[in-house]
Formats: sequence, structure tokens, C-alpha cells
Amino acid sequence: MKMAHTSPGPDVPAVSENDWVTLLKDNSRSGGQSAVALPSPGKARWQMRVGSSIRTAPVLREGTLYVTSIGGHLHAIQTDSGRLKWKFKAGRAIYSTPSLNGANVLFGCDDGKVYAVNGESGAKVWETATEGQVWTSPVVRQGVAFFGSADGHMYAVEAHTGKQRWKQELGGRVYSTAYAAAKKIYVGCGDGHVHCLDSATGKILWSTLTGNGIDSSPALVGDTLLIGSLDFYVYALNASNGAMRWKYETGLGVSSSPAVSGEATVIGSKDGYLYALEIATGKLRWKTRASQVITAPAVFGDSAIYLQSGGVHALDAATGNMLWRAGLASGVQNVPVIAGRTMYLTSNEGEVYALE
Repeated sequence: MKMAHTSPGPDVPAVSENDWVTLLKDNSRSGGQSAVALPSPGKARWQMRVGSSIRTAPVLREGTLYVTSIGGHLHAIQTDSGRLKWKFKAGRAIYSTPSLNGANVLFGCDDGKVYAVNGESGAKVWETATEGQVWTSPVVRQGVAFFGSADGHMYAVEAHTGKQRWKQELGGRVYSTAYAAAKKIYVGCGDGHVHCLDSATGKILWSTLTGNGIDSSPALVGDTLLIGSLDFYVYALNASNGAMRWKYETGLGVSSSPAVSGEATVIGSKDGYLYALEIATGKLRWKTRASQVITAPAVFGDSAIYLQSGGVHALDAATGNMLWRAGLASGVQNVPVIAGRTMYLTSNEGEVYALE
């Protein structure tokens, strides 16, 4: 499933198949579906330490890897050498995975702001303020950046200027990264609701209550919205009206985000299992115990699924059978970035790896 994108303007670099511009590669949460199946990593082409713990996934564009850290920095790293190009200091710790939009890198910060930084120079382009921590990733669609805040609001700002278009109060903290469709925004909330908002005005079009808070970031497949809840269930909702199509119970809360490929979605649970479910019916295709706890999203490759949780795991996409495990970056619940035959990882210890 690929989401249609608007044509880039003259100031927007073209996106190559190896670019990884936001959480789970692109706005459709597709992961690296075109990526070749990777063997167990034999060596690190390079590794570098950024100086403080990393709790976010990297993003990639045209030979530059962008990484945020809880030390409050955005780092730009050359992928051919692992050398630091520049770093930008924000106000406080950063738990927001960056998103790329045109020449800029967008991310949220614990100081309540979202920043846009020029990807080549590291210079600040704009900042916009909320009244709470911003742990979500800004999602850009048709020139507008959408993001939630711990202040209980969703925001829409102009992606090139940071000028606010609207903000909408929800019922709790927002740690779910929104899904931006053509005219609607879908997001989970700490009050247990899945909300659908009008992307032009922020008006709430429908809300569906689950049994607990939601940290999971939704994915949209056709007219089906997929999301996990801390009430132990994975939900499939009618994207038009929020009606429940099915729900699937796991062993513990689900804060992982669904990755999608074809007719299947894969999502992890805090019970340590990774679940592959049929999108149309919710029928279980397979489940595999991969870690003690899974809160990270999985990534689809060509025929394999990759997961960074208690180490790095590769599973057969059709069966869930474990293909290989690597103990690297074992303390991290994160998302690997795959480009060609290289996998980029970050760790709690502040390390960034390029594995081959």
C-alpha cells in the first residue's frame, strides 16, 4: 500500500527509494517493502556515539542520517563515513522521531516546541510552541504538518513557516503519531479514544472509545483504520464513521504501531509476541515470541520482517519463523532503517550503527 503524494515543489528534493523520511519510512506506515532480504549482519561499517541516549528512530535522505537524542540535539550524520556533519541544540530532551519535509527536518521536543531545521546547514528555520511535551512525529501532508502534544491538543501548522492553522482539544495526552489522509487526520489519544479530525479545520468528525489509553500510531488501509490500545486489543475501524470491524486480543497492552503490507498487518504487544493479522478479518496468520516486551513497530522488507526489541530480529514474513537474531542495541525498542543492504540502528547508549 502506497499513499499518493502531492508533487514536490522546486525546493523539495526528490524522494528516492532508499530515503526514509518519517516513522516506518513513509506516511502510509509501509516500512521498507522494497528492501531486499538482509542476512544476519556480519559487521558494522561504522558506529558513532552522539553523547547522550537515543530513544527515537533515525530518518534518512540522500546520504544523510538524522538522529535526535535526549541530550536535546538533532544530529546529521554522513552515511558513507559515520562522520557528524552538524548538530542542532533544541531546548530540552527529544523523544520525537524526526520527519523530513522538503529541505527541512521537523521534530518535537520536551520544551513543548516543534522545530524545523535546514537539513543541509543545521540552521533553525522556524519553531512553534505548544503547552506540553511533543513526543509525536510531525506528519506532513499537502504542505501542512500535523502533530499532537501532551497538552491534550492536535495541531496543524504550515510546514514551511510553522504558522498555526488550527489546534483541536482532545480528551487526553497525545503520544500517538497521527496518520494524515487526503482530508482526514486519524490519531489515538491517552483518553482511550481514536479520533478522526477534518484536516482543514481540526473539527472532530468521529471518536471511538477503546478500553484504555492509546500510544499506538494508526495505519490506514483502504477504508480500514488499524491501531493498538493499552486494553490488550488491536482494532480495525471503519475509517468513515469509526465503527468497529474487528478487534483481536493479545496478552498485554499494545503500544506498538501497525506496519502494513498487502493484506496483512504486523503489530507487537507487551506480551512479547509479534502478531500477523489479516486486515480484512482480523484472523491470526501467525504469532511469534520475539522479546520479553515489544513496544516498537516492526518493519516490512521484501520477504522478511525486522524488529528492534531486545536485540535485532528478522522473521519470515509468511510464517513468522525466526530467520536470525543479533544482540546489538539490545536495550532498545526502536525502528531500524533499511537502505539497500545496510541497516541503520540507534541505541539507548547513544550509539548509531551502520550494519552490513
